[in-house]
Amino acid sequence: MRKEWIGIGLMAVGLSAGAAVPGGARMFGNQIADAVEKVMPSIVVIRTESRQDRFVQDWFFGMTYRVPERLVGQGSGVIIRKDGYILTNNHVIDGASEVSVVLNDGTKYAADLVGVEPHTDLAVLKVRTEGETEFPVIAEGDSDQLRVGEFVIAIGSPFSLASSVTLGIVSQKGRSIGLLPYEDFIQTDAAVNQGNSGGPLVDVDGRMVGVNTVIQTAGMSQGNIGISFAIPANLAMRVAESIIDHGRWERPWIGILMNDEHPDGIEIMEVIQNSPAQIAGLSLGDVITQVDGERVVTARDVQRAVLNRATGEAADLTLLRDGQTIHMTIMTEPMPTTQIYPPRLPPRP
Repeated sequence: MRKEWIGIGLMAVGLSAGAAVPGGARMFGNQIADAVEKVMPSIVVIRTESRQDRFVQDWFFGMTYRVPERLVGQGSGVIIRKDGYILTNNHVIDGASEVSVVLNDGTKYAADLVGVEPHTDLAVLKVRTEGETEFPVIAEGDSDQLRVGEFVIAIGSPFSLASSVTLGIVSQKGRSIGLLPYEDFIQTDAAVNQGNSGGPLVDVDGRMVGVNTVIQTAGMSQGNIGISFAIPANLAMRVAESIIDHGRWERPWIGILMNDEHPDGIEIMEVIQNSPAQIAGLSLGDVITQVDGERVVTARDVQRAVLNRATGEAADLTLLRDGQTIHMTIMTEPMPTTQIYPPRLPPRP
């Protein structure tokens, strides 16, 4: 155990081999504590209330009674703008008739729903205030630069325990687990449980690199087993900004269906009519080998490259067509709503 703490101290703070181990561990612990102290004011508890009818059968009188029930829920969120915009998961507020948020200092506000993006399981709320109030905002990190093995911190309200902090590492990036139409999850072993949904995953500098969303469970257990997933912050912030500005996510789209079983790259199986791909001249049977000069191996690589840009931004493709290499530039457009397919609901941490 002592050797493990030595390794952590040296790696995290760059100590020399002859440095004192207790000091190294203390410096690393202080760095984590500083990051948490920096982030905590921007974390909120989200409380929801909804009402639904429960029907009770009275077999003696042969009648059915409607019994209204009040359902309450709780999740987490993070303030992303000074005027009170909050980013969380769609499943945290799904079906809620009333939403309130509680700041780290205990101040409670009612909140209005700005918009949702169920295909990435994201939602944006706006704190309801009178007059001008400036809220603490989380610092944005670059999730594209996040490395496997890097320390990360999950903050949220698991099991109604507000402002809980757990530490782990990035186990892997680019995970797809088959729950949502688009997935590019960060996998971490930081302890995430029910109530953590919508809370941030932050780096050791206190910058948000993800939004905690899904947990993996085993058997009858609904608790943490060391596998949880977060939406990358770069994607989450693009979705949030689009919801704030346009009321919905203007998802970048080029309009192709792909097959990644081709030996040379990603084969185009269908080009959607009147799509950017058709306008640019992409054809059935073309094989994509690179996007923006970077080699692509799977259809998800192409999808990720397209979604990592704003609508109206060009994507440069390298293709194989009839044995010849060609280059093509396609301008992305907002994806038509008719092309969006309904998602399956994820497990709710």
